[in-house]
Amino acid sequence: MSNEIEFFLSSIESNQGIIYKVANSYCNDVDDREDLIQEIILQLWRAYPSYNPAYKLSTWMYRIALNVAISAYRKESKRTQLIRPLSETAIYLDEDKSEAKDNRDLLQALIRELKEVDRALILLYLDGYSYPEIGEMIGLSESNVATKLSRIKQQLKKKFTAH
Repeated sequence: MSNEIEFFLSSIESNQGIIYKVANSYCNDVDDREDLIQEIILQLWRAYPSYNPAYKLSTWMYRIALNVAISAYRKESKRTQLIRPLSETAIYLDEDKSEAKDNRDLLQALIRELKEVDRALILLYLDGYSYPEIGEMIGLSESNVATKLSRIKQQLKKKFTAH
């Protein structure tokens, strides 16, 4: 196996959390999530020859993964043109779960309800990326990222406390 292929495969393995986080944020269905993961990896492979090592590999991977996820989400939205029933996004609490798990599940459900770009912004923010890094990945100015994130956090806080 060539060094290039080995490096790509090790990069995918060491950064698989990025791929899974993005897929989990954009897909509720397990099969759809697996399809999205495969599509992200395929697009990473296709884009790999143009990767510039001067940039952080994880930033490059996030950008591609988010673009693929947003494109897939938009295609699916156009195809269905139906509002999903509440039961698909509702959270059913099991009394045996811990409060922290309940809160995390609720937060994930609320994040899934966000618009695709807002979802990408909060996902990157929660993953610890700085405003300039997020702006670079999404294609927004640092001040625009700060404004949007502030609004998203307020929106999530309001919905979270309402539950």
